[in-house]
Amino acid sequence: MTSSIKHVHIVGGGLAGSEAAWQLASAGVPVILHEMRPVRGTEAHLTAGLAELVCSNSLRSDDAANNAVGLLHEEMRRAGSLILRAADRHKLPAGGALAVDRAGFSAEIENTLLAHPLVVLRREEVAGLPPADWDSVIVATGPLTSPALAEAIRAQSGEASLAFFDAIAPIVHFDSIDTTIAWKQSRYDKGGTDYFNCPLDKEEYEAFVAGLLAGDKTEFKEWEQNTPYFDGCLPIEVMAARGPDTLRWGPMKPVGLRDPRTGRRPWAVVQLRQDNALGTLWNIVGFQTKLKHGEQTRLFRTIPGLQRARFARLGGLHRNTFLNSPRLLDATLRLKSMQRLRFAGQITGCEGYVESAAVGLMAGRFAAAERRGARPVAPPATTAMGALLGHITGGADAATFQPMNVNFGLFPPIEGNLRGKARKQALSARALHDLDRWIAPEPLAAD
Repeated sequence: MTSSIKHVHIVGGGLAGSEAAWQLASAGVPVILHEMRPVRGTEAHLTAGLAELVCSNSLRSDDAANNAVGLLHEEMRRAGSLILRAADRHKLPAGGALAVDRAGFSAEIENTLLAHPLVVLRREEVAGLPPADWDSVIVATGPLTSPALAEAIRAQSGEASLAFFDAIAPIVHFDSIDTTIAWKQSRYDKGGTDYFNCPLDKEEYEAFVAGLLAGDKTEFKEWEQNTPYFDGCLPIEVMAARGPDTLRWGPMKPVGLRDPRTGRRPWAVVQLRQDNALGTLWNIVGFQTKLKHGEQTRLFRTIPGLQRARFARLGGLHRNTFLNSPRLLDATLRLKSMQRLRFAGQITGCEGYVESAAVGLMAGRFAAAERRGARPVAPPATTAMGALLGHITGGADAATFQPMNVNFGLFPPIEGNLRGKARKQALSARALHDLDRWIAPEPLAAD
């Protein structure tokens, strides 16, 4: 009976925490939701409302057939998401995107949770690791986790840092790399053929460096200015400013490589390294950048072999707090070193409002299953939720893990020689078919 089920504690009342609370309460599990605002504010939030949208009011594309985030919307709707229900009720005109009235959206979520008899909201900061008698906790504190809690998580996880400028390198879809130009080889053949190499001659290299130096760049917010760069993640434009040959003796060094088309060493190379287990995504090595996204797309497509590149993620640079989830979390989002703690939202290394809420949805369902004496069952890897979960809990390379939006490159390949819209639509149809089997009639199977 519900009365005999212990509370699950949720730390953080953003999109992920609010969604997790709803999933738990809807499953008959009581929740205590801890939100530090307004007792302690953040540098970005303006209100004390639950699920406040800090930046954009857009939840991006709502096209479930052709867009991975639109597919994620539809999956969440079918799974009873409070976030998507509120978004649909407070939708604003935005073409094919799902944009919302911020105030109405936040108020709808807060009022719905407060009206539920199994949800208690406590306005207080959890300053440090949750007390030992909280035997089931979901930490959903987002990219601006309070310093005391971030330090406690860092100490418990053993990771060197949780708060830094994550200078994110772009990621390219494999099938958009021109393999008639780019070839596979490691420097001095160490590691065999682990890298794709895009060759530049002297003129192309010099034009590329000039473009880096001249390109429009993202400015730091005032509260970001004293956060140091993460070791080894200097933006390429910062390196380029140190001298014209810095990059070609850094991440673009051509030593130990021979272009099979010419038999000669290029003047410089851009290397791409496999970024996920499926081999569908490739990271541009060492290309962390704070160039604006339009500049990145234009400039990176001047690189031989990447003229038609499609980007699963563009580079970025901002203060963030996130776990190295592939190393630290298990398949149901629990901290391996302290399994009473489960994580959700952006702190797990997903990027974006919808992705954060989706991970909150899964964390809430997993915690509910445990409280009910059942075995948590992850959504199939063929679904948008399952693909996102698989990426952050093991599909990504822990050595290069960075926050990621959902995209079709995370999905297992589909049979047949499908391309373009036909491939996306087939992936979406498969995902929704498999999702329906997960959520009905009982998504949380017992042992």
